[in-house]
Amino acid sequence: MSHPAVAIPEKLFFKIGEVCELAGVQAHVLRYWESEFPMLAPQKNRAGQRVYRKRDVEMALRIKELLYEDQYTIAGAKKRLTNDLRGGKIKTTAGEGEGYASTPLANEKSGGQRLSKVSNARLGSSDGIKTAEDRNALRRLAAELKELLLMLEKENQASLPAKK
Repeated sequence: MSHPAVAIPEKLFFKIGEVCELAGVQAHVLRYWESEFPMLAPQKNRAGQRVYRKRDVEMALRIKELLYEDQYTIAGAKKRLTNDLRGGKIKTTAGEGEGYASTPLANEKSGGQRLSKVSNARLGSSDGIKTAEDRNALRRLAAELKELLLMLEKENQASLPAKK
């Protein structure tokens, strides 16, 4: 059973109301999903409001599909998403890791271990990164770093005084 594709606007961040509208659920449902699914973890802005990235919107849509259309339980959907993320079945948006799973490393239980393993690899040599798991971790890390850099650049631009 497949649902019609939802057109996600091309923007960096979404407010909770926008995500609710795209996913067709109420805000309390989305907040509950955040508590149950660690892979759905929006950031908070300076005002403390949730800000969702495109990957968070995609994850919310996937959770809705599993729960509402495929009739998974919360536990079953959690298990399915975890397996999909480990297997690289959940794709990222274009340019965000070349088609690999897009879970932020900070939200993965084994992310720290993977990151230290990758950090210890000889990155200057082609045989330093031996597994697809290491390459995927590096791609996700690179995507996260690019996103953080964009956020910092935007904050820097906003904090500069206007030139006359």
